[in-house]
Amino acid sequence: MGRVVLNHSTHIEGLIPILKKLALNERIKIITPAIISRAKGKSAKLVFRVSIKTINGYKAIARKGKSAQEVFISTDLSKDELKKLLDVCNHS
Repeated sequence: MGRVVLNHSTHIEGLIPILKKLALNERIKIITPAIISRAKGKSAKLVFRVSIKTINGYKAIARKGKSAQEVFISTDLSKDELKKLLDVCNHS
């Protein structure tokens, strides 16, 4: 079971419960929400996009409304496996 690092005082609405569900997977080590920024488009619901591979896992972008937040996920899952797991956690 992984852990969610809560080092920021602000997060996109609804993000933390989904990350806590994701952390229950045994192949997830650490999840770190990072920088919040303004997005050009508008997303009605919370969506995730797995962005780039990092040394320990992947960087994902969580978007809702006009906000976007980087999320670093330390894992040994493949990109496709992580995408599927994020979809399951986001829709349950």
